[in-house]
Amino acid sequence: MKNSAQCATERTSRTVHFVDDDPMVLTAVARLLRMHDFVVVPHDNAEAFLASYDDDAGCAVVDISMPGMDGLALQSELLRRHAGPPLVFLSGLADVPACAAAMRRGAVDFLRKPVDETELLAAVEAALARDARDRANRRTVQEVRERFDTLSPREREVVELVMEGRLNKQIAGDLDITEKTVKVHRARGMAKIGVRSVAALVRVAERGARAAAALL
Repeated sequence: MKNSAQCATERTSRTVHFVDDDPMVLTAVARLLRMHDFVVVPHDNAEAFLASYDDDAGCAVVDISMPGMDGLALQSELLRRHAGPPLVFLSGLADVPACAAAMRRGAVDFLRKPVDETELLAAVEAALARDARDRANRRTVQEVRERFDTLSPREREVVELVMEGRLNKQIAGDLDITEKTVKVHRARGMAKIGVRSVAALVRVAERGARAAAALL
């Protein structure tokens, strides 16, 4: 699990992976981004990016057309791995089908070369903002999941029924146990989750659900 310092670094990351097989474009765009205080990690092909990328915070600016693995193939591979940063695509052609495919798969933007400086900077900022949101949501989902994973099967049953608004007496009937036993499991379950009231319990569960939904 990442510590608070690592999480803070993720929230403020300005790292941009730039993938392009044209050395002149690679140099020019990297220089532009660095002038605006981005940390640029250049890669001259998609395979090199995949080999070095380790779920780092940040985003990636990717040329759509490259020898070997092209931009769309890279995007597909990242989706297959359930990994990778938000992507901004560049293309030297007005490739409408490629643009549509990239955006359907979750790309932040698709820009035409020669790229407009203002548009590129705005797209990169949007991609970094999305990455920060996604990472925060993943941390929330993981935190809530870890809390509920500490429950025994019976505690989970009781807690879930409590969140549905069932009373202790009703839960006892549902599970064919005594009301006293329900109270014991309810108290232990809520203590493990770290809440003292049903309202707080529901808020924790809803926070996890909202974070998970935001990642879809």
